[in-house]
Amino acid sequence: MLYYALVFLVIAIIAGALGFGGVAGASAGIAQLLFYVFLGLLAISLIFGLFRRA
Repeated sequence: MLYYALVFLVIAIIAGALGFGGVAGASAGIAQLLFYVFLGLLAISLIFGLFRRA
């Protein structure tokens, strides 16, 4: 999932450099959403990992 966030971030940077504002904004929004979902899943897996060891 982090891979897809980075892909959308690269698309947003390229689209922004070429002047496609709408595409850049949408891609940046998707990248941000995927990144936060990834961080949430990482935190949940770390918490469950700590409880499993105890």
